[in-house]
Amino acid sequence: MAYSYTALERFLRYAAIDTQSDPHASTVPSTEKQKNLSRLLVEELQAMGIADAEMDDLGYVYATVPANTDKEVPVICFCSHVDTSPESSGKDVKPVIHHSYQGGVITLPGDPSIKIDPEQHPYLQRCHGHDIVTSDGTTLLGADNKAGVAEIMDLVHYLTTHPEVKHGAVKILFTPDEEIGRGADKVDLQRLGADYGYTVDGKDRGELEDETFSADMLEVTFKGVNIHPGFAKGSLENGVKMAADFLARLPKDTLSPETTEGREGFVHPYEITGGVEATKITFIIRSFEDEKLKEYAAYLKKQAEAVMQQYPNSSYDFVVTEQYRNMKNILKDHPQVTDFAEEAMRRAGLEPKKGSIRGGTDGSKLTYMGLPCPNIFAGEQSFHSKMEWISVQDMEKAVDTLIHLVQVWEERS
Repeated sequence: MAYSYTALERFLRYAAIDTQSDPHASTVPSTEKQKNLSRLLVEELQAMGIADAEMDDLGYVYATVPANTDKEVPVICFCSHVDTSPESSGKDVKPVIHHSYQGGVITLPGDPSIKIDPEQHPYLQRCHGHDIVTSDGTTLLGADNKAGVAEIMDLVHYLTTHPEVKHGAVKILFTPDEEIGRGADKVDLQRLGADYGYTVDGKDRGELEDETFSADMLEVTFKGVNIHPGFAKGSLENGVKMAADFLARLPKDTLSPETTEGREGFVHPYEITGGVEATKITFIIRSFEDEKLKEYAAYLKKQAEAVMQQYPNSSYDFVVTEQYRNMKNILKDHPQVTDFAEEAMRRAGLEPKKGSIRGGTDGSKLTYMGLPCPNIFAGEQSFHSKMEWISVQDMEKAVDTLIHLVQVWEERS
């Protein structure tokens, strides 16, 4: 009898829980509400017989599906994050299922001005006949990464109800704060006890990513001279204008997210705060090559120094913080991790497509922490926006892939 997947019903349940992270908070997790989903996941894992499932004080969920084979099998981990992006509201998400999509534009009922057009979302054209899940248009959907969470939970459900499927110990890890770049920061790898891992946080069915951007955050703060504007002639030096001059020096046709693709890197100013006395611009800088990050930072510093020539009594601060590095640098020495995932996808009836992420995952940091961890598709599309959507059939193919993957590891051990 065909397996009755639980991924969709789980996803709909999880999507209703507001778990937005907050980049301005210094706590871990950045928002307490993320723990509401983590607690539910622990309860559901325990209900499935996973005795050691628990959430730590920081909101990380750890669990083990025990091995049921006599073989010595490397311990693998599946990881997804519970938080959703701060870029669009995640409160009161109302998922809508568009059954048996037959093509054309999907208009979202909560805000008819928001439309998902296959001309702008070409992958939608590959989902003819699928059941498509969107939000109602007033919020994001949260498929990034609650779809991955639901798929991992469905894997656990399958393994606990199909003891004939042989596998080694499988570790489950759910993290907070991935969307603000901190998801793996407080993972206790000793507590986790895995040899290799996979994040389930990708896009199209069949995609397997073993390379990410390398990433730094850069903050440049222009410190002006603030004088009462009525008496400021010859004395005031305006931090806001310094910042504006600095941004105006950036190229218009290259080196930005909106003008790059493929393996091109970028510098991206995404936040500006302050006033006359001090104005801070926060950048993310990205490249697949670590050395390029240094070049980009040097370029930005040169532009800042050029601006300051016009403001002799002012100063600036320039701070670069490492965020994560390209997982390919490590994964190339562990080819079996990606090879086994490709084999699992083939067994699930998919043609694997190995590629690079123009972004990062928890796996980027986990790989450098000692847990080689490529990224498997979850089916999420147009994430971080109200146009976010996912195919139910893609979610089920992700579950199939995970089921085959644990078997490949057992067979090859």
